[in-house]
Parts: sequence; structure tokens; C-alpha cells
Amino acid sequence: MATDIASEVLDYLKAHQEEQVELLKQLVKLESPSNDVESQIEILRFLGKKLNELDFHTVHMPGSKTGGYLYARPKNGNRQRSLQLLLGHCDTVWKKETLKEMPILKRNGKLTGPGIYDMKAGLTQMIFSIKAIKELGLSPSLTPVVLINSDEEIGSRESRNAIKRLAKISERVFVMEPPLGLEGKLKTARKGIGRFTITVTGKAAHAGLDPGKGINAIVELSHQVQQLFAMNDFEKGITVNVGTIQGGISPNVVAPQGKAVIDVRVSNNKDGKAITKKIYGLKPSIPDVKIQIEGGMGRLPMERTPRNQKLWKLAKAKALFLGLELEEATAGGGSDGNTTSPYTATLDGLGTTGDGAHALHEYIFTNQLSQRTALLTLLLLSDSVKE
Repeated sequence: MATDIASEVLDYLKAHQEEQVELLKQLVKLESPSNDVESQIEILRFLGKKLNELDFHTVHMPGSKTGGYLYARPKNGNRQRSLQLLLGHCDTVWKKETLKEMPILKRNGKLTGPGIYDMKAGLTQMIFSIKAIKELGLSPSLTPVVLINSDEEIGSRESRNAIKRLAKISERVFVMEPPLGLEGKLKTARKGIGRFTITVTGKAAHAGLDPGKGINAIVELSHQVQQLFAMNDFEKGITVNVGTIQGGISPNVVAPQGKAVIDVRVSNNKDGKAITKKIYGLKPSIPDVKIQIEGGMGRLPMERTPRNQKLWKLAKAKALFLGLELEEATAGGGSDGNTTSPYTATLDGLGTTGDGAHALHEYIFTNQLSQRTALLTLLLLSDSVKE
């Protein structure tokens, strides 16, 4: 029976492959950089109409600095059923008119374009997975709901609370970010991400006339950078990167201030708490210098929890019906899956295989669009796998 449904779903999606490609092209043409509210609203309206056509009720919640997010659920869904969340984002890292230098091209089995891999292919899969279930007359045991935000690439600050609320009432979450590598590995773990700022305050003085009366903040900051670098533990997956430094006001003035911004990546919450404590425990090495430390862990790690692994094993089993032998991987970057994982079973990287996220050669493999959409569809049709 499972084999029959898998074949039916895959045959349907292959028969509608060109429709999927056409929708994907439309989404890519709707360029939607994270800092362009109007373009985000336009693409969210477009996606809302597509979901309305599939008998979904949609609500667009505007943001204060972004296009906000789109929430959708079936109009005639069974309110007694548990929820499963399809999660994705419509914003991209590409500025408007990038299409002029990164045109949509279909050649050598690839489809190119800004945002096509990260993650407008995933949005296309969402739409066509729901469409396949509807037109084939299939009935998921869990009600699928959708959230598409427009600020994921800049930290999901405005949509994070909505994502948390939905995660808490959903039995599982499928994150439509692209898979990892040309093998299309699913992301079953992601590093947590922290951002810290260290501001050092010294004392200005003339560098030629009264250098001894000054306290050089940049010199102190250099000591702090060395201590931060020493916190790296690559074997444990802990990285502490001083990404930017600024300070001083003029070459002939003893620098009264210096500032560094630090990116921290960790594999688990325990390490995140430990490294946060270490950073906040930094002390000045030069007398009469003041140090101010701000920030913290913004996105907690997505760990290989038992419930996440159960969902991964389900995906691996379903993929076999489609001729796919899936592998799992850890991603160094974060996603909204980091936000949902503490609350419910989460599986990430369910988009279409390709390459070039945030790069000029961004593309997907066209022939894998239907196959990955079929995998998502089979997951949505799967029964509950609660712990």
C-alpha cells in the first residue's frame, strides 16, 4: 500500500513537473531581498493566492520593519487533529535587479536564479505537495499548516515568536531549507549561533605630546581578541570568530574606544551556556579600562534529540519508496529549525538538491524537484511518530 501511494504521488508530480518549474520561475522573478518590504509583501500575497486556490485560509501578519509573515491552514481541516507545520522563508540575500546578472536559465539539468536554491524551490514544493494531496484525494492524519516569513536571512526577529507559538502546538515541523551538499543530505542538526559585542573604553590623549596620559582602548581590545581566540575548540564544534573591529578617532590620538563584534557557533546548549559565561567573564588587562559586553546566543542549536531522530528515520524510510537513499548531516549555519527544535520534532533541509546558497552560481537540479516534493508529500501523509 505504501509503495502504491508513493508511486501515485511521484507519477502525479512528474506529470506536473513543468508546472512546478513555472511556479518556481515566477517566485524567482519576484525578487524579495530581506530589506525590501514592498517586494516581500508582493511575494507573500502571491503565495497567499496560491494557497487560497488549494482551499487554505491565509492570514498575512505585517511586520514593523519587514514584510511580516504568511500563515495558512486548511479551510475545512479537522480541528481535532494535531498539526504539522511546513516552515519556510521568502526573503533572499540578493538585492533587487540581481536577475540582470543572475538570469533564470535552464541548462545541463540545472535551473539557476537568485534565491532558487535558498529557498524558493522549497516554497514551490510546499505548494505542490499540498496540491498533490488535494487532487489525489489523499487525507493526512495530521493537519498541515504553513508559515512563510520574510526575515529569516536577517535572524527572524519579527517572526520568531509566531514560529515558537506554532511549534509548541505542532506535532512536527518540516523546514524547507535546501539540503546539504550535492548528495542532498537532510539537516538533522544545526549549530547554535551567538552574537556578542565587546566595547572597550580607555582615555584619549595626544599621541605625541602626552601619550602617557592616555589609555589605549585598542591595545586592550587586542588582549581581549587573544582571549576570545583561545576559546575556540574545533573538536567540540565551538567556534569564536572576531568578525569586525573598530576603534580610535585619529592616528595622533591615543584611542579612547574600541569595539569588536564576535560570532559564536556551538553544537549544543551546554556549550552555548559555557561559552556565554566565559565571554561575560572577560576582565581588563590594563588598569583603568572599562569593558562592556553585550549579546548572547540568538539561535539555540538544533540537536539530534530522540524525537528529531525519529522524524529523520521516518524520512529515510519514506525516501526508499522513491529510490532515494538519504544521508543526514550537521549544518554550521542556523535556520528557523533552530527555533522549533526545542519544542517539537523538527526535520530540516527538505528543499531541492542543488548548490550555491548566497553565491553567484546558485542553482537546483531540475529533475530532483519532483522527487523531493514527493518525499515531502509522503512525510505529510505519514502517521504520528510521537515519542
